[in-house]
Amino acid sequence: MRRSQQRPAPKANQRPGPKTKKMDPRPPKPEVRAPEKSSSGILSGVHPVLEALRAGRTMNRLYLARGVGGPRIQEAIDLCREKSIPVRFEERAALDRLARGATHQGVVAQTAQIGYRSLEQILPGANLVVVLDGVEDPQNLGAIVRTAHAAGAAGVVIPERRAVGITPVVAKAAAGALEHLPVVRVTNLNRALETLKEAGFWIYGLDGGAKDSYDTLTYNTPTVLVAGGEGHGLHQHTREHCDALIRIPMHGAISSLNVSVATGIALFELRRRFGHKAGNSSHAAPTASPPSS
Repeated sequence: MRRSQQRPAPKANQRPGPKTKKMDPRPPKPEVRAPEKSSSGILSGVHPVLEALRAGRTMNRLYLARGVGGPRIQEAIDLCREKSIPVRFEERAALDRLARGATHQGVVAQTAQIGYRSLEQILPGANLVVVLDGVEDPQNLGAIVRTAHAAGAAGVVIPERRAVGITPVVAKAAAGALEHLPVVRVTNLNRALETLKEAGFWIYGLDGGAKDSYDTLTYNTPTVLVAGGEGHGLHQHTREHCDALIRIPMHGAISSLNVSVATGIALFELRRRFGHKAGNSSHAAPTASPPSS
């Protein structure tokens, strides 16, 4: 048998280099950018939509499922007519797609998105502010916004990172409270707490391991109530900014409460203590100054 002859490897200067692309003499095509996201949002459910209409929120169009009716539906239609907002009747499947899985009760509105406020906007006259340290569940955030408004809080402060923002699910869970209660989104929660303390607020954090019970502690105003996120609770740096930590005593096999439930219990204890002074009141004054940090 004849041995196959091996070709000698080419020398370095003889190896073929990478193929070079021919230069296109034509001018480059302009970059095609994706369109910016629309500033409109989706609001689902009879009560949230009615509250948005009553509050004068900008609304592009109201969608109703064919066959829906009742006094509240008629009120929504009448308000849309007064404000020259188009009303369209669609099949329920079309509303399902618009609502993106949220329960809509046959009512979906295309609205302008609710904007966040700054901390400076809610401070004048405020006596009670809720701060959330990393709540990630939109149902919890919506429930807390609703409860905070009912308890007379001046606003809810949330961090920008590792926390849920305002979404259609949050708006649905808040049941219209977002139309009346400002939500502040901050890049640095610890700095926001420092700002609140400098403005004269006393800061109380909900913590399951705290010594003091929420119903026995003496509170000072103006007040900040801080609640931690699901699972991890308050972060260490957040605890360090609190003037006092409080707990809700538990008497069953369950060791903790849902964050929205715990926040509601504490908020209405503050409401019971301070009455009308719990909310945003220009004539209320602090009873004492927080200790310097």
